[in-house]
Amino acid sequence: MPSDRKKKAAATKGKPKAATSKAKPEDEAGAAPEDADEGDGTDMDGTPLMSANASTANLEALAALSKGVKEMSVDTGRSCTGVLASHPQSRDVQISSFTLLYHGHDLLVDADLELNYGRRYGLLGPNGCGKSCMLKALAARDVPVPKHIDIYLLDREIEASDMTALEAVMSVDEEKTRMEQEAEMLAQLDMTEEVEQRLSDLYERLEALDSDLVEVRAASILHGLGFNKEMQCKKTREFSGGWRMRIALARALFIDPTMLLLDEPTNHLDLEACVWLEEHLKKFKRILLMVSHSQDFLNGVCTNIIHMQKKKLMYYSGNYDQYIQTRAELEENQMKRYKWEQEQISHMKEYIARFGHGSAKLARQAQSKEKTLAKMVRGGLTEKVEGEKVIRIRFENVGKLPPPVLQFTDVAFGYSPDKVLYSHVDLGVDLDSRVAIVGPNGAGKSTLLKLMVGTLEPLDGMVKRHNHLRIGQYHQHLTELLDPELSPLEYMLKEYGRDLGEEKMRSVIGRFGITGQTQTLPIKNLSDGLKSRVVFAWLAHRTPHMLLLDEPTNHLDLETIDSLARAINEWDGGLVLVSHDFRLIGQVCNEIWEVGGGKVTRWQGDIQSYKQHLKATHAALDQRKDLK
Repeated sequence: MPSDRKKKAAATKGKPKAATSKAKPEDEAGAAPEDADEGDGTDMDGTPLMSANASTANLEALAALSKGVKEMSVDTGRSCTGVLASHPQSRDVQISSFTLLYHGHDLLVDADLELNYGRRYGLLGPNGCGKSCMLKALAARDVPVPKHIDIYLLDREIEASDMTALEAVMSVDEEKTRMEQEAEMLAQLDMTEEVEQRLSDLYERLEALDSDLVEVRAASILHGLGFNKEMQCKKTREFSGGWRMRIALARALFIDPTMLLLDEPTNHLDLEACVWLEEHLKKFKRILLMVSHSQDFLNGVCTNIIHMQKKKLMYYSGNYDQYIQTRAELEENQMKRYKWEQEQISHMKEYIARFGHGSAKLARQAQSKEKTLAKMVRGGLTEKVEGEKVIRIRFENVGKLPPPVLQFTDVAFGYSPDKVLYSHVDLGVDLDSRVAIVGPNGAGKSTLLKLMVGTLEPLDGMVKRHNHLRIGQYHQHLTELLDPELSPLEYMLKEYGRDLGEEKMRSVIGRFGITGQTQTLPIKNLSDGLKSRVVFAWLAHRTPHMLLLDEPTNHLDLETIDSLARAINEWDGGLVLVSHDFRLIGQVCNEIWEVGGGKVTRWQGDIQSYKQHLKATHAALDQRKDLK
């Protein structure tokens, strides 16, 4: 039987269509900023809209909150302008003359933003170019995004509260109220094609939030992101920040907004959850704009790529691999045209210089060529293709240490004797080892690294390290230890002494893509990706024999990740890697250890075979659910 909402949607199709729709009343389009609180008091992670008929108190609170958000935007150094170029009632978003500044530095200048309904965009660009800043500008509506388009920016974890994970995901009363009131308002308008599409979409979304299966849907999303039934019933305040970020991601997927903005959505996920999220986002049918460092993930999800280049936005159809191919072809053709133009210009200038003062006939020909040259210049000459700045990360070779360098013998570990993570672990890591550790979150991957470095001790068994072994450990929280008031140059000089000299240290950090003015900016003003580069510069300067890297690609751009892979492959030390980046694992590792079920075992295959195994496991689970 069709639902009431579907009946309403069908009824609206019978209304006559008008050439133009009525103007939307200003008081029916009020939008709450991204930090608005929900009715239940939990902290929002996106930009839902307030109801059109909110009480006076709510409107006053909204005005105060909007003012606070604007002041916060100024405090954080972001300013933005743009003009709406798409139809106000359209589901597409087109902004012309889009200019974005951060702390007085131009990130975008007179760019054109185009986001079409039903497309999934990957936003690319080097660290520090302004990708995250652009997402925040859209979420805060610093540019005139149509008010009927609700925006959800995932850039923070869910609030720690007494709500369970499942309750936090399903807490969408405010979104439902907003959509119901918008649907009621739209039903009073003449049925243009745009209004009809919006109304149908609203009814579909409302039905998904009202369905008897709403709890099943929320639980399914949480399960896909790694929450078992017991975890779904835990209070959000009992989770770490990484797990609360997963809850926020689950909530974003559950709400299913018109425009979903994701900033590094895989950062807190294990490989299994990454595979699930990739399959889930493939089916997203509204507007998705995401920043991701994972080429594998971009290939699986994106229908389009936007490249932030030279303060403009360049658009490409297809996924990441297609973008690389198309861009290479375009740049090759551009260089051919550039060379042809330069040859023509050189020939004409030579002719003008040679015959400009000759006979009348030759002088006329020279004048003609001079006019042709001036016309070419006025029409705009083809720019020379400037190659991307190549980052040359380098780890100093350290020579060999005789094995065994790092040895586990019958090791058992648990954070309490009655809860053992794994037991009878026997493994060895030498300087020619290139190991990836995989397994679900909570299985003990990061714990294994801590046992290796010695910050944790086993409950049983022995961990033996070579007396001269220097271990360099990278983890996600190292950037929090940087002094935010110091510049990268000042920080490195402070850490390693000023005897190296400023010029030498500039060269050291320059290898990690920290160049020019960036070397002297306060670390607090750097992007997360640039902060990570500072940490890698600090780590490399310690000349370790062995690197233990726990999610090293978080916040790094694709070019930096490739440079990191090259540096590891050219280096003579040992590597143990925990990462959700399938591509990086494939680039640098020749062994895969799987943690789970209370043991550590070697996976017999490469990382792509492991990914296919995860996909097959998810498909089998989905099939069993369908049979039920």
